[in-house]
Amino acid sequence: MTGFWAQVAVIARTELVRERRAGQVLWITIPFGAIAILLVPIAIGTDAPMLRRIGPGLFWMVVMLFGVLVAVRRSSLDTLPVRDQLALAGVDPAAAYVGRAAAAFVLLLAFEVVVGLAAVLVYDLGSGLLIAPATLLLAAAGLALLGTLAASIVSAGRDGSALVPLLVAPLSVPLLIGATQAHEAFELGRSSLGWVLMMVVTTVVLAIAGVLSAGPLQETG
Repeated sequence: MTGFWAQVAVIARTELVRERRAGQVLWITIPFGAIAILLVPIAIGTDAPMLRRIGPGLFWMVVMLFGVLVAVRRSSLDTLPVRDQLALAGVDPAAAYVGRAAAAFVLLLAFEVVVGLAAVLVYDLGSGLLIAPATLLLAAAGLALLGTLAASIVSAGRDGSALVPLLVAPLSVPLLIGATQAHEAFELGRSSLGWVLMMVVTTVVLAIAGVLSAGPLQETG
C-alpha cells in the first residue's frame, strides 16, 4: 500500500463507512447520551440555578463515559483475521491505529455537538460549551486515542480486557478535569490556557503510546 497518511485515510474512511451502514453511534450512542442529559432534571427537579451549576460537569462526564464506548465499539472489529488481512496488504499497524482513532474522533465530535446542544437547552448554559472549540476538539481527540488503544489491548489477547478499566479510568481523568476547569475559567473570564495545555499533553502522550504500541500489539494478537 502507499504512504503512511494515505493508509490512515483509507482506514478512517473504511471505519466511517462501516459506521454509516451500522448506525451504532448515530442511532444508539448519541440518543442515549442525549437521554442521559435529559434525565437528570427529571430525577433532581428543575431548579434552574442548580442545573446551570452542575450542567457543564455533567455534560463532560457523559462525554467521557460514552466517548470511550464509541471508540472501543468502533475498534471492536479489529479481529485477528482483519489484522492478518491488513498485514498482508502492507498496512502499517501505526497507520491502522491512527486511522481508527481518526474515525472515532469524527464520531466523538458529532456526539459532543449533539449532546452539547441538548445540555445548552436543558441546563440553560448559554453557548459556553460550544464556543470553546479547543476543549471539544481535544476531548474528542484524547478519547478517540484512548478508546482505540484500549480496544487494541483487548483484541491483542484474552487477558487484555482486564487492563481496560485500569487504562481508561486514570488517563481520562486529565481530560475530564481539563475540560471542566477550562469551561469554568471561560465562564469566569479567566485564562484557561493551563487546563488546555494539560489536555494537549494528555492527548500527545496517548498518541505516542498508541503509535509505539501498535506494532507489538499486532504481533501479540
